[in-house]
Amino acid sequence: MSPEEQGHPGARRYGYLGPEGTFTEAALAGALAARGEGGAEKVATPSVDAALAAVRAGDLDAAMVPMENSVEGGVAATLDGLAGGDPLVVLAEALVPVSFMVAVRPGTRAEDVRVVSTHTHAHAQCRGWLAAHLPAAGYVPSASTAAAAAGLAAGSPAPGYEAALCAEVAAERYGLQVLARDVGDTAGAVTRFVLVGRPAAPPPRTGADRTSVVAFQPEDHPGMLLEILEQFASRGVNLTRIESRPTGDALGRYCFAIDAEGHVEDARVAEALLGLHRFCPQVRFLGSYPRADARPVPVRPGTGDGDFAAARAWLDAVRTGAPPP
Repeated sequence: MSPEEQGHPGARRYGYLGPEGTFTEAALAGALAARGEGGAEKVATPSVDAALAAVRAGDLDAAMVPMENSVEGGVAATLDGLAGGDPLVVLAEALVPVSFMVAVRPGTRAEDVRVVSTHTHAHAQCRGWLAAHLPAAGYVPSASTAAAAAGLAAGSPAPGYEAALCAEVAAERYGLQVLARDVGDTAGAVTRFVLVGRPAAPPPRTGADRTSVVAFQPEDHPGMLLEILEQFASRGVNLTRIESRPTGDALGRYCFAIDAEGHVEDARVAEALLGLHRFCPQVRFLGSYPRADARPVPVRPGTGDGDFAAARAWLDAVRTGAPPP
């Protein structure tokens, strides 16, 4: 959705988890190029919370934030940020392969590294390599992989660590020396990012779409999660992710972040959301948007739009006493 459609004529300001050199910046650059907005202003933010807050305040038209990683799973800051606060919706998604390297100030040797810094998700993806190659090194978290690299840039105060796990672009951007490349424990790791904006009508369905919602449990009783899952399963809607997050208001209270194949304009998805709302009166719609992999969503027999329309026509005939269609 263009900034003009969101009510900001000429304003094209998109945020990302900064500083320069993060995987999030790469995701945003790719998404904007695909949308024909490669010249839009890109604004680095210090955290996911700051990016979402700037969108809510109208200071940014949208922000790119990490949603989930193929190794480490969902990004809690994003999931919680979308589940609470003023509503936001996903406008698009991007998939970025992630590969990490150990970057240091020029002249630093491996034996000089006593502490490594990076984002918590990056550290989780490199624990095995670090244990094997830098077993004595401690770890301190950073706001992002690039933030860890920026802390080692020439002229920066002593950061309290000697090495950063980051992307190669960050090492180059901050003038660092690379000690080791491809240090991740799992080859082919991918992170999914989402471009988030203020509520608006979803983009038209493409046949290769994803729908995201957050469902809050109304009460804790046996089979509650099954009731939620049945709303999708009985209508032929496949879930690509479901993750529980504590609501924070009481111990044992959870909400469920759900990604489903299809678009809210698809009858099967619409019917599933209606059913979900009957069991969970508090459902936050996070958007229907094209899948980054453009993979068409298979439609099982009996769950297409025509099947739902035919069933509705039959029921209408039953109610009115008309001959069945």
